[in-house]
Amino acid sequence: MLSMVQSVELLLDADLDAVIRREWRRLSDAALPSQDVVRRSTNRPHITLAVARHIDPETDLLLQQQLSPPDLRISLGGVVVFGGHRKTLSYLVIPTAGLLALQRSIFRVLHASPGIPAHIHPGDWTPHITLARRVFPDEIGPAVNLLTPAHSSGTAAGIRRWDGDVKREWRIA
Repeated sequence: MLSMVQSVELLLDADLDAVIRREWRRLSDAALPSQDVVRRSTNRPHITLAVARHIDPETDLLLQQQLSPPDLRISLGGVVVFGGHRKTLSYLVIPTAGLLALQRSIFRVLHASPGIPAHIHPGDWTPHITLARRVFPDEIGPAVNLLTPAHSSGTAAGIRRWDGDVKREWRIA
């Protein structure tokens, strides 16, 4: 069985979370792919700071000891499309020194964990908030046309750990 992901994610304040959820609904109301279709309480807008195939309990403890609740301003940029045949549609998050430093510090703690993708390495990481996954190329234009100009901002509301194997989340800062 293919292992799911273990991740460290930055959560958004209630207002910015609501902005993203409105975009998710706008896409799903138009019968386009959207994160809105994931009906789990753990499905929430976030910025993935780090991903690994496995994060051991000792590393989790180090993260909890070293991280404090982030005092970060989060500003959305334009739309970005990632992927190959099926795309991922996201809003870029404008990188700030504080956001980049947070991601770098988390990477330093996780760097020895197995299965870290290259795009998570500092300098290769693109901060973003996913709007839709598995989007066909001919759906990108209609989806982008539906989205309202992002240029919203807010603050970080905390950091969570996500365990994709057991579908569980918990706050670490």
